[in-house]
Amino acid sequence: MEGDWDVEKYRNNFEPDEQWELKKKFMETHKHLFPEDRVVCLAQVLVNIEFLGTKYPAETMKTVAELSEEIVGEFRERQKTRLQRTFVGAAAAASAKVNRR
Repeated sequence: MEGDWDVEKYRNNFEPDEQWELKKKFMETHKHLFPEDRVVCLAQVLVNIEFLGTKYPAETMKTVAELSEEIVGEFRERQKTRLQRTFVGAAAAASAKVNRR
């Protein structure tokens, strides 16, 4: 496979840094193994799975999981230390508002 293409040309100006880092690392790792368009597509699929919770056909999910095993492991470890959001249900929020008075 020809792997001399520039990964940076696939950076989207509106893409958050952490998404780009994951996608870039995936592309750099696999750019010599597959055609450029396939690597770019699989990298975007990985980002969609990790950040958006998107589901794909089982074969696609398996392929991305196998190709990203080490890459995703590092990413997930970093995510554990990030600020965690707590969501409050509407009933709990209303109750808390009433109890403040």
